[in-house]
Amino acid sequence: MNDIVYNLAFDFGASSGRLMLSKFDGEKIDVEEVYRFPNEPVKIGQTLYWDFLRLFHELKNGLKLISKRKIKISSIGIDTWGVDYGLLDKNDQLISNPIHYRDQRTNGIIKDVEKILPLEKIYNVTGIQFMEFNTIFQLYCDLTRRPELLNNARTLLFMPDLFNFYLTHEKYNEYTVASTSQMLDAEKKDWAIDLIKKLNLPEGIFQKILMPGKIIGYLSKEIQEETGLSDIPVISVGSHDTASAVAGTPIENGSSAYLICGTWSLLGVESESPIINENTKKYNFTNEGGVEGFIRLLKNINGLWIIQQLKQSWNSSGIKIGFPEISQMASKAKHEEFIINPDDKLFMAPLNMVEAIKQYCLQTGQGLPEEIGDIARAAYNGIVEQYRNCVNNLEEIIGKDIDTIHMVGGGIQDKFLCKLTADTTGKTVVTGPIEASVYGNSIVQLIGLGFIKDLKEGRKIIKISIEQERYSIFN
Repeated sequence: MNDIVYNLAFDFGASSGRLMLSKFDGEKIDVEEVYRFPNEPVKIGQTLYWDFLRLFHELKNGLKLISKRKIKISSIGIDTWGVDYGLLDKNDQLISNPIHYRDQRTNGIIKDVEKILPLEKIYNVTGIQFMEFNTIFQLYCDLTRRPELLNNARTLLFMPDLFNFYLTHEKYNEYTVASTSQMLDAEKKDWAIDLIKKLNLPEGIFQKILMPGKIIGYLSKEIQEETGLSDIPVISVGSHDTASAVAGTPIENGSSAYLICGTWSLLGVESESPIINENTKKYNFTNEGGVEGFIRLLKNINGLWIIQQLKQSWNSSGIKIGFPEISQMASKAKHEEFIINPDDKLFMAPLNMVEAIKQYCLQTGQGLPEEIGDIARAAYNGIVEQYRNCVNNLEEIIGKDIDTIHMVGGGIQDKFLCKLTADTTGKTVVTGPIEASVYGNSIVQLIGLGFIKDLKEGRKIIKISIEQERYSIFN
């Protein structure tokens, strides 16, 4: 292979969206950030929305920048977080701006659903961890509180599906992101129609499931004219960003776990089939779809969101401090014993994270943390304690020891967090890549185009394309 293969990966994260250019020379992959733009929810009244129109505008701006480079783009892939969706009417017009998963409208909705459908039945079919913002609960909320939307809806598209539709005019529900809805049959890898019917949700809005690595369609003529690009294929990657991140993690063997470390922490293992039993129910593990049909058996942990919100709280109060300083102060905290439970509802969306941590520590009889280092250390301790518990639970579920945690994502730039994770879990931690979602997005495109054989080969290519670090309790 002599020519470089160029692919575009759009990755929509918690605070920003990026257009990344992937360059594959046949041996290694290099990624370059071409364009970054804000991805911030917009609050109108009491509702928190995606700023979808602005984001699609920024997506096109990124394509225009690429067009000016005069290079041949082989394909495009898009990943975002899961659960959120847009609804289209009979004319394929977007009915309303999609609502952001951190909106509070689904508070308490699980109890309403449970009156109609036993939660055990939902879990036995879908294998998905119960969280109030899962699509099934968002849709039931629409049904009971905004029925006019579902009455007029003809199509449901998850956020990456929605971006893909407006690029290609093709409508599909990609497998990995659909699996986060808690409405997909984990074994059949298709819609759990019985659950949908029992909740009186309109089954006609759900689209055909498309697996990763397939061509969705090609840039429409309008997009071509507007951006200056040709009819580039748009490929269904692991369009749930965690699915792309797991695909982009150079996992070594079956005794390895992965830890996607960003706003949320996702810790789990790959499984050839769903694991749905009393232990996965008890520990609230989720069976999400992965690339090549693998199941991502994992747990969602409210991770660096807490550190991000601490920084924002301090900055808002006039204390100018960055993430490196917060990490350093936490590592040198006078009181190392403070600890929080990151999954406590108090930390989901507080107005002031500093005050929330102080309140939690007081309520749990730990006293009052006042110094920056002590407050930050409480958050770090809580996060890594959740990692330890999760690894222990995973070992019980899969019936074997985990020896290595592959830690990827932006959080690995925090060396204190990496070392604390190794010390607390007692496992070797191997870090890299930071841009796991982008690498995973890119290799699935290359697999879909035939340049890479499979996921195993793609991970080998990623491993030699990046630098990794190892942490253990012995160093």
